[in-house]
Amino acid sequence: MSLGTILLIVLILMLLGVLPAWPHARSWGYGPSGAVGVILVIVIVLFLMGRL
Repeated sequence: MSLGTILLIVLILMLLGVLPAWPHARSWGYGPSGAVGVILVIVIVLFLMGRL
């Protein structure tokens, strides 16, 4: 597996981890998942363009 594929898998797992589904994370709102989502979109675009 290439570094880009591993990075993509890690970012998807991070996105699932920051969802505000647990009681301690409900007050955070959607800020953490939004930030990780933006990073994930950037990595996906770079991956599809062949830059990773």
